[in-house]
Amino acid sequence: MPVSDQAAEALYRVVEACYERTSIALSSNMHPASFDTLMPKTLATATVDRLLHHAHLVQTSGDSVRMTQALNGTGITN
Repeated sequence: MPVSDQAAEALYRVVEACYERTSIALSSNMHPASFDTLMPKTLATATVDRLLHHAHLVQTSGDSVRMTQALNGTGITN
């Protein structure tokens, strides 16, 4: 689901502020090439460019623990 222009700008500003100064850990179920479906292409390109420069990517696979719990009815306890 697309984010507002303000949210996209905020993410870019955080990434830009950290770029080459500190580390960022970001988790997403989307491939970075798909970020332009969430936010304006120019911001997506700039954000992904800074995120992936010097990055260590960790890709995981397998079943989602949360999805498995939700389907089994064990994900939420009251």
